[in-house]
Amino acid sequence: MNPEARTSSPAKPRQGPERNSGQLLPSGRQYEIRHGRQSAQLTEVGGALRGYFLDGRPLLDGYGPEEMCTGARGQSLIPWPNRIRNGRYEWDGGTYQLDLSEPEKSGAIHGLTRWRNWEVREQSEDSISFAYTLHSCQGWPWVLDCSLDYGLDDGGLSVRTTVTNRSPDPCPFGTGAHPYLSLGLAGGTIDAGLVEVPGRTFLPVDDRGIPTAHERVDGTEYDLRELRQLGARHIDVAYTDLIRDADGRARVRLVRPDSSAAVELWADETYPYLEIFTGDTLPQPDRRRTGLGVEPMTCAPDAFNSGEGLITLHAGQSHTGQWGITPRQGT
Repeated sequence: MNPEARTSSPAKPRQGPERNSGQLLPSGRQYEIRHGRQSAQLTEVGGALRGYFLDGRPLLDGYGPEEMCTGARGQSLIPWPNRIRNGRYEWDGGTYQLDLSEPEKSGAIHGLTRWRNWEVREQSEDSISFAYTLHSCQGWPWVLDCSLDYGLDDGGLSVRTTVTNRSPDPCPFGTGAHPYLSLGLAGGTIDAGLVEVPGRTFLPVDDRGIPTAHERVDGTEYDLRELRQLGARHIDVAYTDLIRDADGRARVRLVRPDSSAAVELWADETYPYLEIFTGDTLPQPDRRRTGLGVEPMTCAPDAFNSGEGLITLHAGQSHTGQWGITPRQGT
């Protein structure tokens, strides 16, 4: 992304928020950016990535403009990714109780900003920047300035997340994102796809999705360090101890069975964890296993309690991380 290329003029949605008189779209105003054969669709609600396309072919299992986002598709997760056990944590001598956004598991999931209306700050043909201020709320007494910068170039889509603590006291912090990779595979599921996940260690979880240990992937169904058919694997765990390329990025690949096309998600070194989710437990049966959830995360699930990967964001301090998606014509 080239910030210099942005225009400072007010952003205009590519598609207005109204379906017809008096009716608004579930995810608010719709925006689109383009570069060559690529296009990405973004939403006011959550500043979310609703879709990403190459030559009109979807590379994400997203959702339509008249649908509500489900399964956290394309949402950014601030100020924590994944889950907090019982929605409860201790920090600097205080105990805090968040609303239980996942009541069936007695947990708080995926942060506090994904259902908020984000403001477009800048937009050009191939980039867009969203901003949102998270003020104090139940279980969260701090204030954060948040920005999401999306950009398209010849290398694909890049997403930069920047968060600044505007409170006088330090706060616990983590962030992540929740896209679902897709290649429109036969049968409508990801089962036939070849998958590569660069994780040497995974975090098994209990029935509430909270990690219980660290285990090496060697000899388990979670070992996807080389391209393997996903098949019937049911996966909803975080990987860490990531294998990175020379540029410092960890990469997950989803490849067509005939190797004719692939899509790759990369994450920079600010993301030491990757949650992989095959979607088997989604409450919408028709959306199960239709995309591969690949969630770059700065910390482990339940980091507000375990402290694993948890960031202390001091007063005035900012944190920036970057991830992206690259389309490939083959392996």
